[in-house]
Amino acid sequence: MELKNVSLDHRVIFDIVERGSKVLDLGCGTGDLIYLLSKEKGVKAQGIEIDDEAIYKCVEKGLPVFHGDIDTGLSEYPDKSFDYVILNQSMQQVEQADLVIQEGLRVGKKLIVGFPNFAYIKARADMFFKGRTPVTPALPFYWYDTPNLHFLTIKDFEDYCRRKRINVIEEHYLGKKGKIRLLPNLFALNAVFVLSK
Repeated sequence: MELKNVSLDHRVIFDIVERGSKVLDLGCGTGDLIYLLSKEKGVKAQGIEIDDEAIYKCVEKGLPVFHGDIDTGLSEYPDKSFDYVILNQSMQQVEQADLVIQEGLRVGKKLIVGFPNFAYIKARADMFFKGRTPVTPALPFYWYDTPNLHFLTIKDFEDYCRRKRINVIEEHYLGKKGKIRLLPNLFALNAVFVLSK
């Protein structure tokens, strides 16, 4: 399948998720990722989303999505009931990031976390030289209009995983057009981690 019109983070996650897996997408938005995984990899996907308009778009695509707030936990799901839980581009927007990550690790055999890197070189330069909150391709919002509550870097997330004794299975650092291999905390716009307990 040709993935050229698919965002880089979705392509990376697409490659990670195994065919026929059972997947839960936390903060699934309009369902583009789980639609792709369902259609092309035959996964049994389910989403949780809080935004009504996004839910309508998921339903139009024929996706099973539940209206819910992932900040309250996932108590309705038993332990290890999914092969993968995905938390892509929504962790920095939840109020209780630690709870959401721990719950994702509980209900999933593996947790895929994707987030924008707030230490990206352009963001640093904007802060240093312009004295302004940065706006970048991964952080496209002005300070007064951002949904982001947590401003984390790749190093912050690595430290968090060490402190919480979370196993990092894979790490992918993403630039505008491809993967970043050198100094990712400086040059990566986004990161995708695969985690397990």
